Amino acid sequence: LLLNLEEYYFEQHTANHIQNKGGQNERKIRGSLKICSKSVIFEPDAISQPIIKIPLRDCIKIGKHGENGSNRHFAKPVVSSLGILTIPQSLSICLSQVYFIKEHNIVAPYKIERVILRKYLYLHRASCLDKLGDQTAMITAILQSRLARTSFDKNRFQSVSEKLHMECKAEMVTPLVTNPGHVCITDTNLYFQPLNGYPKPVVQITLQDVRRIYKRRHGLMPLGLEVFCTEDDLCSDIYLKFYEPQDRDDLYFYIATYLEHHVAERTAESYTLQWQRGHLSNYQYLLHLNNLADRSCNDLSQYPVFPWIISDYCSAELDLSNPGTFRDLSRPVGALNKERLERLLARYQEMPEPKFMYGSHYSSPGYVLFYLVRIAPEYMLCLQNGRFDNADRMFNSIGETWKNCLDGATDFKELIPEFYGDDVSFLVNNLKLDLGKRQGGQMVDDVELPPWARSPEDFLQKSKDALESNYVSEHLHEWIDLIFGYKQKGSDAVGAHNVFHPLTYEGGVDLNSIEDPDEKVAMLTQILEFGQTPKQLFVTPHPRRITPKFKNFSQTYSHNAPMADSPVSPGEESFEDLTEESKTLAWNNIAKLQLHDQYKIHKEVRKSFSYVSLLIVKSDSTLKMFSKESKMLQRSISFSNMALSSCLLLPGDATVISSSWDNNIYFYSIAFARRQDTLMGHDDAVSKICWHDNRLYSASWDSTVKVWSGVPAEMTCTRRQRFDMLAELEHDVSVNTISLNAASTLLVSGTKEGTVNIWDLTTATMLHQIPCHSGTVCDAAFSPDSRHVLSTGEDGCLNVIDVQTGMLISSMTSDEPQRCFIWDGNSVLSGSQSGELLVWDLLGGKISERIQGHTGAVTCIWMNEQCSSIITGGEDRQIMFWKLQY
Repeated sequence: LLLNLEEYYFEQHTANHIQNKGGQNERKIRGSLKICSKSVIFEPDAISQPIIKIPLRDCIKIGKHGENGSNRHFAKPVVSSLGILTIPQSLSICLSQVYFIKEHNIVAPYKIERVILRKYLYLHRASCLDKLGDQTAMITAILQSRLARTSFDKNRFQSVSEKLHMECKAEMVTPLVTNPGHVCITDTNLYFQPLNGYPKPVVQITLQDVRRIYKRRHGLMPLGLEVFCTEDDLCSDIYLKFYEPQDRDDLYFYIATYLEHHVAERTAESYTLQWQRGHLSNYQYLLHLNNLADRSCNDLSQYPVFPWIISDYCSAELDLSNPGTFRDLSRPVGALNKERLERLLARYQEMPEPKFMYGSHYSSPGYVLFYLVRIAPEYMLCLQNGRFDNADRMFNSIGETWKNCLDGATDFKELIPEFYGDDVSFLVNNLKLDLGKRQGGQMVDDVELPPWARSPEDFLQKSKDALESNYVSEHLHEWIDLIFGYKQKGSDAVGAHNVFHPLTYEGGVDLNSIEDPDEKVAMLTQILEFGQTPKQLFVTPHPRRITPKFKNFSQTYSHNAPMADSPVSPGEESFEDLTEESKTLAWNNIAKLQLHDQYKIHKEVRKSFSYVSLLIVKSDSTLKMFSKESKMLQRSISFSNMALSSCLLLPGDATVISSSWDNNIYFYSIAFARRQDTLMGHDDAVSKICWHDNRLYSASWDSTVKVWSGVPAEMTCTRRQRFDMLAELEHDVSVNTISLNAASTLLVSGTKEGTVNIWDLTTATMLHQIPCHSGTVCDAAFSPDSRHVLSTGEDGCLNVIDVQTGMLISSMTSDEPQRCFIWDGNSVLSGSQSGELLVWDLLGGKISERIQGHTGAVTCIWMNEQCSSIITGGEDRQIMFWKLQY
């Protein structure tokens, strides 16, 4: 932290600082001389002595000690009023000024005095170049030359049997400092060996300990890689910056490949599903989004960003039930004050391209250290050339800081994660730092808390309570849209008054295309110091969280959707007698499914079941009915010379409806044992039918889904029915499957070209069209609460779609198509092409169990409403009865 921005620490030498040479009080102070790219630093072994820093730009004269070169070891050392340094080299430098730092081991602004010291000629020459770009180029050449002359010390391997996979040059990134060295990866360990041996000779990470890895932008370049050995910690175990993107990508590949239990880098959407369903807190979700958006505690220009939540810092009590207590999360900080916004917009309109509304960012190194100065004072001194900020501009009061963010002409900063953590150190001056005196005469000490906070601990606890409150859960998606989502860029950002300087955005400038070295260095410095906008994670509106208030998606959206077409037959336990706890228990134990019985038929099973009677549609166009109890064929009915596609049993178990590839839909009366009616409603094969509340929904390869009225649950045999088409939902291609939500207000359709469509049946309009499969959509269904749609396809993908926004929020892949499934919103039981039943943990993003079932593709699956019995059918002609054992 004594280095300047983008300065490198090369090496160190033993040295002596001799005070009062030749006098009665001569004193020799032993220490080490640090050779850096823009300075030399003497660090005494005794911590009571000050650290001496000499910027090379302040050199007045440089030359050999002893012109004839005979005195190589300073027999006659050069003396100044401050003392001399002796080292086994023969160069001396006269300097205009020197910094004395941490005298008596007290963190305080640096003292500046003049001194004489010795240094390397070539680094001095680099620092004396007129142009900053030339200085950087020469120092870079020196650095690369040193790296090229060295390599990773293989004696540092933990085991002689380790197999080397890759070695390259890189830098270890810590806040404000990058440390060059060599990266090495073997089949068991990741190593980094700093060129200067700091902070230790070798940093070693065991690959089996790695839990998360993220590719990072560093200086808006795709050069970073961050490795975590924990699931939820804010800080990583190592952050590496590479000189070539390919080196970064290769190392990422090796870690992912050779780590036995490695969890692949997860997408923002996969965390969204967990957050929506309450498995991640708001705090945890924001941490994950920051990680995925390249925010890191090791990079102060991309430090994790959190929102201001509370707007009331005056009341004696904090009322989290009052919406007025909270900040408007749909607006950026700069747009919260209407009068200030009007002034900014007026300036924006008059500004030439490229336009921006805000001259400063909501997150930058200066803002981060503004909040953290009490626990990281040396970082602040490093960033501000050895000085603390003016006492009146320090982080003195929560309320004052919030007021300045509302009213200040250039202050638009958000918060950092520490405001919602457990460590109060950043609010308390435990180090007893002298941070200056304010205009009113009071010394800067602990941060002043709002009246409703009894202590720093109480402040953090109430801040955490506010972040996890219902109000914030209902509105947090609006802030995510601004920072990580679709309102970050483009016309949506303009409409949301969320436009910052172009240099802050990913892709805002291509540093590699800048040929002028001075311009390139200046641009990089501006990027690092000004702050960077997070990587954009979402390009569509972010889904809102499912909270108790929003549990019912609308007045018509129920969370009691059945898991199959067929209702419970008489004699079964009614749904009202069930508890949500029992269903949850059943689904939590879905992997304990046991085969109870099975029955073989002559042809493959196509579709559909009820619990007491078993209905089978066969490829030879015959509908057969079996008794589960007697396992006997009860009835065989033939409607057409073409294959039947699906069937369903209407409530009361009196009528069966079956669809056919001959374009027709057939109605069969069980009581009268005859076909009652035929609906000729399509111009191509009917692929799937659904029924609800006397309405029939039919999907067809003629690219339509039609809604029919006049289909009573119990049809009489005395007269034919009149079928009226209420709506026709037109598609671009053939429709392969459909499904309804519980209240029949929504319909999802899947096409042969891989598109999932969500329809509002109350208006017969399409809400969303999501091309999310590369082949035919095999099956699709709503979650019980109608919040999500799950679809499976020939491409082997399971996709979860948010109904409100149409966002694809989770995608998992299997090595074969999943032909059919049932699910409860969190877990899925699917039937695969190979005949296995797969249990999927959607929230964990993994297959949790594989159950051996059929020897051919599973073509249909059904669960009773008690979630205790499951029936599957397959191309192996088997009907299998399963029970949950727990």
